Amino acid sequence: MTRPFSLAQCDALGFDLDHTLCRYNLPESARLIYDSFARYLVTEKGYDKELLTVTPESWDFCCKGLALDLEDGNFFKLAGDGTILRASHGTKSMTPEEILEIYGRREWKHFKTFSGMVSRSAKYYYYDNYFDLPGALLCARIVDCLDKHDRQTKYDFWKDVIAAIQHNYKTSAFKENGGAYFPEVKNDPAKYLQSCPESVKKWLRQLKNAGKVLLLITSSHSDYCRLLCEHILGNDFAELFDIVITNALKPGFFSHTPNQRPFRTLENDEEQEALPSLDKPGWYSQGNATHLYELLKKMTGKPEPKVVYFGDSMHSDIFPAHHYSNWETVFILEELRGDEVMMLVETEPEPLEKKGKYEGHHPKAPYSVSKQWGSFFVDSISGLESTEETLTDTWSCKCISAYSTIAIPSIEAIADLPLDYRFTRFSSNSLETAGYYPKPPRVLLSNGFRLNNVSKHMRLKEQS
Repeated sequence: MTRPFSLAQCDALGFDLDHTLCRYNLPESARLIYDSFARYLVTEKGYDKELLTVTPESWDFCCKGLALDLEDGNFFKLAGDGTILRASHGTKSMTPEEILEIYGRREWKHFKTFSGMVSRSAKYYYYDNYFDLPGALLCARIVDCLDKHDRQTKYDFWKDVIAAIQHNYKTSAFKENGGAYFPEVKNDPAKYLQSCPESVKKWLRQLKNAGKVLLLITSSHSDYCRLLCEHILGNDFAELFDIVITNALKPGFFSHTPNQRPFRTLENDEEQEALPSLDKPGWYSQGNATHLYELLKKMTGKPEPKVVYFGDSMHSDIFPAHHYSNWETVFILEELRGDEVMMLVETEPEPLEKKGKYEGHHPKAPYSVSKQWGSFFVDSISGLESTEETLTDTWSCKCISAYSTIAIPSIEAIADLPLDYRFTRFSSNSLETAGYYPKPPRVLLSNGFRLNNVSKHMRLKEQS
């Protein structure tokens, strides 16, 4: 039998910040991220002004788990074996016949390096979190705009997108009010950030009182981290955590050696000298999991303290924490909140003068199913009729059961449970749906043989 997972057995609990402890009002933050990039590309790089206008229908393109081939401008939804389930050129969907003609049923050419998730690539980009998704829509629309003038054989816009990201998110942008993103969030944090539920704050204190070591490990810089935490947790948020690590530059935090990525102290949010080791709790910048683990040994008095890490990005959080550090991992997957139902956001009509460039329209609910891309978890095989027999797991779905201990819709979903609650974990010895809490997505149970397997598994558990 697969051993259960319990937080009570963990010595240290680590948390990502953005979209894990700190949840955003996604329609508003998606618009802001898109606009901050688009405005830079239009004003600084001469891109088509059409990029500044976003119709409500266009947000349907956003779907986690897409891969973009940076050279040919094609987006892909991949099966677990690397074959292409759906594709688009820019925003325009390819037909199953076009996919078969161009790619066949072969593994996508970049899949071997892509599935290793060792690093980003100059050949492709993987969209796996909510900060990324507005960029997927923007890149697709860039391809559309470039094709209007002259269909490209190879695209070279990615360097400009990187420049837009750096302009808005560089280390000094928060302090200098640079770019379009940070000034907006600083001006009205309540517009973009959800308040942290009292149950989660109570749960964090409960963990602390139970003697657990609490870690905050975020790739956000210290000044932005402080703004978020003070808003959602209160001015005394630092008392909740034994160690705060900002600008962690994940996934490198887990994969890099101490020499490659030493810890640094901070003074007035400026990084100071590199540290040869991590000797005591506190607030640090950059760093590596190796030195952190050595400190956890001292703090817990155990030769092999058990660590669990909560995060929302498979690439930056879950895979590297599991693969390089052998930590338990809790995947925050908001798609579980919607249970794969269509839930488009509708807005009240507004006077024209109040609508602005977005015409008052919100992006879709974050856990909606994209009509263009379908389920995050499963899809039918290209070129075949969509029947139960042809459904296959997506690559994103396969990663969840391979690298996560459990998957939950939010921290709030487990905050009221006792600390010794025994979760069923993902395991090669159990059903691929075993680790979803409180329940698997309905679409994973829709296939007849899977439903029978779940029923059989439940009967076996009752008998044991």
